[in-house]
Parts: sequence; C-alpha cells; structure tokens
Amino acid sequence: MSTRALFLKIFGTLPLAAQRRMASARQLLVRRLPARVTIAHKLAFILTILIASGMVLLGLVIHNSQKRLLDNQMNDFAKTVVHQLSESSKELILSDDTLSLMVLISSLTANQNTLGVVIYNESGKVLASSGMTPPNDILGLYRTAKKIDQTNFSVEWRNTDESGANIEVISYIAPVTFQNLYIGHSLVTFSKASLGQAASATIQAIVLATVFMILLGIITAYFIGQRLSQPIYSLMDASKAIDAGNYDFRINEKRNDEIGYLIDSFNNMANGLLQKSQVENAFSRFVSSKVAKQIMNNLDQVQLGGKHVNATAVFADIVGFTAISEKLPPANVAALLNEYFSYITTVCRLYHGTIDKFMGDCAMLIFGAPDEDPDHKFNAISCAVMIQRLVHTLNIERAIDGQMPIHFRIGINSGPMLAGNMGSNEHMQYTVVGDTVNLASRLHTVAEPGQIVISDELVKDPDVQWRIIAHRHQSIKLRGISNPVTTYVVTDVKHDYSKTIDSQVSEIIAHQIVA
Repeated sequence: MSTRALFLKIFGTLPLAAQRRMASARQLLVRRLPARVTIAHKLAFILTILIASGMVLLGLVIHNSQKRLLDNQMNDFAKTVVHQLSESSKELILSDDTLSLMVLISSLTANQNTLGVVIYNESGKVLASSGMTPPNDILGLYRTAKKIDQTNFSVEWRNTDESGANIEVISYIAPVTFQNLYIGHSLVTFSKASLGQAASATIQAIVLATVFMILLGIITAYFIGQRLSQPIYSLMDASKAIDAGNYDFRINEKRNDEIGYLIDSFNNMANGLLQKSQVENAFSRFVSSKVAKQIMNNLDQVQLGGKHVNATAVFADIVGFTAISEKLPPANVAALLNEYFSYITTVCRLYHGTIDKFMGDCAMLIFGAPDEDPDHKFNAISCAVMIQRLVHTLNIERAIDGQMPIHFRIGINSGPMLAGNMGSNEHMQYTVVGDTVNLASRLHTVAEPGQIVISDELVKDPDVQWRIIAHRHQSIKLRGISNPVTTYVVTDVKHDYSKTIDSQVSEIIAHQIVA
C-alpha cells in the first residue's frame, strides 16, 4: 500500500468535523509559510551548518591529538616502569637470587594498574612471575610485539579477570643487559581499561563541549539571522576592495531580492569609479598628476583664472640639442628625450615638484604649486643637483658604450607668481607666469653645461644658504630690469643631503638596469 493510500485510509475514517479542522490548519500553515526564504533565515541556516561542522571538525582534531598524547604518556610511563624493573633485577638475575626477584615483582603487582610482572633469563625461562602471565613464551611475544624504540616493545592480548570477564591488557617488554650482554628480559602487564580512563574522560569532555557549542551556535545563528537582512561580509569585502583602489572588484552574485538591488547599485558605483580612475590616469599623462587630481575632484569649478603663490620655477634643457638631433635619426632623438624626461619626472616627484610642461628639449618644473610646500626652495635646488648628478652618472655609461655625452643647464628662481588655468575657455592649461618665472628661464640660458644657476635672493634665503654650496657667478643685464642681476652657481648641497642624493641616484640607476 502506498503512503498516500495509507494516509487516506487513516484520515478518511475521521469524523467530518475533524477533517475540516485539519484542512483549515493545513491552509493556515500554507498561508504562514513565506513565499520565499529571507536572507535572515538563509544566514541562520548557513551559520548553523558552519558552526556545527567547525565544532565537529575541531572535536575530531582535539580527540586525535589527545589520544596521541595519552598514548605517548602511557608508553613513557610503561617504559619507565620496565626500565626500572630491568635495572633492579640485573644483579639478582646474575646471582640467581629467585627469592629477591619474587619480592621485587610482588611490590610492583601491588599497584592496581599493574596486572602482572615476569622476569625471564636470557633463554626465555621464567625466573619469577606474579599476576597475569602472557600465554606465549618470550620469543613468541617478541615476534608479535610492536616496537616502541630500540629497546622497548609492546604487545596487546586478552585475558580473563577473577569474575571470568574478558579484559584487554597490554604488556611492555624490555631486555635486561649487563655490559652490553643480554642476561634476561623483563615484562610488565597493564590493564588498558584502567590506563585509558583518562582518555575516556577527555573524550567525554570533548563530546560534551562539542554538543554544547553546536547547540549554542544554533541558537546564536538563529538570533543573528533574525536581525540581519543582508550579506554583510560580502559588502564589507567589496567596500574594502574599493577603498584600496581595486575598482575592478565586482559582486557577481545575481539575486531577485532586496540584496540584488544593493549589488546592482554597488557594481554601478564601482564601474563609475573605474571610469573616473581611468580618465584620471590618462589625463595625468598629459598634465601633472597633482593637477589632474585637482581638476577631477572639482570638475564643476574648472575655469580660467589663478591665484598668487610663492613658488620656485626650474628650467632644465639639453646643451647643444640642435647639433645632437642633426646627428641622430628622429626615432633615436625621441627615445633620447623620453629617457631623460623620464628621469627628470622621477627626480621631480621625489622632491614634491610638478612637471609644468616639456618644451622641445627643455623641462619646466614647479615647486610649491599647486600643492603648498614650505620647503619648496631647497627641494627645487636639491632636485636640480640630483638631475646633474644623475646625468653625470649616465654620461659615464654612455662613454663606455661609445655614445656622446649629454649635458644639462639649469636655472632656478623663487618668488611670487600667478598659478592657475591659462588660455581660453575652449583650451586651457595649468601653469605659472610672472617675472619670477621669466627670470628662471633667463638664468638657465646663461648657465654653462652641467651648471645650476640661481639668483642672488635665493642664495641669501635663510632657509637655503646654510644647506647649499654655491659661489658667485656673474652679474647679467636683463631687458626690462634696470639693475644687473647677480647670479650664483650651485655646486652641491651640504654633506648629509648630498649622501641622500647619491643613494637615490644609485637606486634610480639600479631600477633602470633591472627594468
């Protein structure tokens, strides 16, 4: 008979009123069941399974670990007893003192855990025994025994106690030696049941703790599940990834509940951030990364204009570039410029500067704008010193390779200037303008190859003069300026700063070689 037929046979005989009550209860139950399983119940079920599985696995691990530990303790205890017996019986065996051997083993069997003790001579004859004795001779025991270490063996066997019940026992055997000669054997038998009481108690405690933790986990998971309505950990991981700059992170889970809307919103947000990051990265290749970030963060405020700032301008160009370009193919000229401009970009970034623009073979660097830098004057000079030192190191390599040397001349000036977006509404560029910038541009034109020329005011600045090494160069007459401008040549920075620059140059060269 099928289950359905049996159900109809049993409940079909019920009174009509009882059948109606059962039908009503069934309809009520169906109405109370949710149309879909909520996130809270799913989470409670998953947490329950995880906690139960974890506790069962933990219980098994602890049980196995404890069992191995107790087995080792049992073996160590038994080996100690057998070893002491062998040492104590050594002289008695040699003197054939059977009475003393009986007294010795009787004292051992007085312990309730010790069921039997046997002393054999070298040929396997029993010299003295007390309590349970294994049925096999000593040679047969050795053949079936388990080797514990080089001198100790164990063998398990069954015996009957005084009431006739079967008990499991284990005997530990060790040879008795005198001056490296085997003169006998000692055997001690223990009850596995009594020795395993500690293991049973430990296992029982583990089982009880495991059951308790599983029950506690079920209750905890249920109440947590009732209060949580979204996969918190997935969203937390996603938020951490976005916060770390991993805009490629997506939640691929497809859902038709309220979490699905959150997932779609998150993925749309991440896609927007990825596009913004890609635009910013591409934009920063054409303008300074600082300027690009500033513009991207204030897209609604991009307009012409600027503000007055105190900053430092650096101009650096290649000496005799026109003659060099005439001797090289265009592709080699472009590669040469790109190589040296890459080095300049790296050095400029180290000293918190901004690449304003590249003009042919000349690079214009700004320190103190758009981000303020209280030490922009010295940072600009240090950057220039490092550029010249790096170029000198590269020229040594170029000479080894049979290539012509490259020399830079650099001009630096510091003071007030206008910084902002210059140009037109259709095409604008962030830059700095003013007499300070113009003077820096003129200073680099009067510099000799490998020189760094700065103004008199910059040399005498109290934050700069004690950290640089410079000597007077010449006074130059500039158009639009009534008085001649006194210039100085910077040869180096003070010792501690110079050591830092040498270290940084070595790192840049090493990184370039590895790359």
